[in-house]
Amino acid sequence: MKQESKQLVTKDMKINDIIDKYPEIVPIFLGYGLHCVGCHFSHHDTIAIGAKVHGLKDKDVEMMIKDVNSIISESLKNQKLK
Repeated sequence: MKQESKQLVTKDMKINDIIDKYPEIVPIFLGYGLHCVGCHFSHHDTIAIGAKVHGLKDKDVEMMIKDVNSIISESLKNQKLK
């Protein structure tokens, strides 16, 4: 039975909090068109709100969150191996 991995980032988290903790995800946000990185609204807006403002579809937001969590999980695994 495959165990579900813990979702480290959700769409309800504030953009700036996530970027501060996991700066390696910035290119993913930018690649999906979430250009809130460094914006003064990023301190208050969640990923869901920022995505809506930038016109991202729900399906794209779900994929972005999946990609972000994948990158973070891989990064954490690599840190444990060091």
